[in-house]
Amino acid sequence: MRADRVFAYGAAAGLIGDLLLGDPRRGHPVAAFGRAAAGAESLLWRDHRGWGALHTLVCAGGATGAAALAARAVRNRPAAAVALTAAATWSVVGGTSLGREARAIGGALAAGDIELARERLPHLCGRDPQALDGPGIARAVVESVAENTSDAVVGALVWGALGGVPGLVGFRAVNTLDAMVGHKSPRHRRYGWASARLDDVVGWPGARLTAALAVAAGGRPREAVRSWRADAGRHPSPNAGPVEASFAGALGVRLGGTLAYGGRVEHRPVLGGEAGREVRVTDIERAVRLSRRVSVLALAVCAAGRLAMGRRTT
Repeated sequence: MRADRVFAYGAAAGLIGDLLLGDPRRGHPVAAFGRAAAGAESLLWRDHRGWGALHTLVCAGGATGAAALAARAVRNRPAAAVALTAAATWSVVGGTSLGREARAIGGALAAGDIELARERLPHLCGRDPQALDGPGIARAVVESVAENTSDAVVGALVWGALGGVPGLVGFRAVNTLDAMVGHKSPRHRRYGWASARLDDVVGWPGARLTAALAVAAGGRPREAVRSWRADAGRHPSPNAGPVEASFAGALGVRLGGTLAYGGRVEHRPVLGGEAGREVRVTDIERAVRLSRRVSVLALAVCAAGRLAMGRRTT
């Protein structure tokens, strides 16, 4: 079986597994990678960019290399290759768990239990929940759903289409390292620089595809395109900007504004412009549904693209 069909069949099976089952309950490979990366950091940490780059190379390079060896071992066994691709896809995508967490917070807000919503918010994003009221929590959830649609689903599928199982695993490794050390805390300002910059690079294509698919699937294409073009470049993140701006336009809401992270306050530009309104609790469910539509479309686009590349090389 050709490699392009292996990816198409395996990625479809893996995404279906995520939609039906969510993340693996025990022994999650991403959690295991996180523990290994934390152990490597304890050995390598220095307040220096070079040591941080070494950490990124060891962790992301090691995970990608192990995935390449596994893929090579089954390359002449089509059924095993499809199964490996399916398992890797299921392990690295997280759309269903993302939706579950978002809906749980939305349910708490709808029931008037803001303390429960604040308690659950750190499972979804790194905001300071005590500084947020109900609308602020709802806005944080919608922003996280938008950004993580790219990080937890679409970006992985893009790199899986480009690089097979090593692409899937490598993307998730880089994204996980960015979440662990890429933030600008005093400890990681220099050490995490390489992980953060590499995450910007590998996240670029998935973020643009996510934004484009949000335009196509959101029901408000003109508003989504207008918000993307007008507001994306004002966001401090080169990849979160297009995704959050297109989601804001597609949902007809305003995202961005004043945020609190780790004791520091950031004043970000508003995304969605004058046409957007304040985020409501009901918009969380709308964002989750849009995220799911984007994920399914991303699978179709990435599988079709991989099949097209395979035909050109035969």
